[in-house]
Amino acid sequence: MRVVIAGAGSVGSSIARELLGNKHEILLIDEKPEVIGRSGLKGAKWLIGDACELTTLKDARLDEADVVVSATGDDKVNLVVSLLAKSEFGVGRTVGRVNNPKNDWMFDDSWGVDVAVNTPRLMTALVEEAVEIGDLVRLLTLQTGVSSIVEFTVPQDSPLVGETIGSLSLPEDCAVVAILRDDSPITPSPDDLVEGGDEVFFLAAIAAEDELRVALSARTDDDRNDADDQPYG
Repeated sequence: MRVVIAGAGSVGSSIARELLGNKHEILLIDEKPEVIGRSGLKGAKWLIGDACELTTLKDARLDEADVVVSATGDDKVNLVVSLLAKSEFGVGRTVGRVNNPKNDWMFDDSWGVDVAVNTPRLMTALVEEAVEIGDLVRLLTLQTGVSSIVEFTVPQDSPLVGETIGSLSLPEDCAVVAILRDDSPITPSPDDLVEGGDEVFFLAAIAAEDELRVALSARTDDDRNDADDQPYG
């Protein structure tokens, strides 16, 4: 996934660092050349310029970006970048940082903003969630630093579809706490059936996240292997 981030301050750098850790292609835009040296980001690409200028955004090849994140400390800049990304370059997903809560009402689709947030980790999660259906996304780390809230969007062709919540083979220290279906929250019970497109939320120990990711994807891999074993004709 190619992500362009406008603003390489503490917020933009935090987002870039996490996305780089997840093997995404990152380009940061900032007016100050000195931010490159002090960012400590390895593997990121840089463009020095004004993100509100069309020429800068053209140089950034915004039309090839999957997601544009406006993470500067200036709400006016974040709105302009989001609007240009949508209207001039047809970017599919824009995420805008809200610095002043009083400006929150402006961060909507009329200004080209798909998602308005002000927390680096939540911004990262929302960016990745848009394109990584079928992968586990951490939304929130609880204050203890031991557990997290993670989300899994069920692909339409997942073998989990049609199974009950109670039949899912989950690792220890993981529990289903909510399901979002057609924008409506559901309190899960063991007898609830999983449907394609469900957003399933887990409370999980951070140490168990990788095991949970494997458990949710292993079924798909097993089904593919079973299919490969079937004779043709």
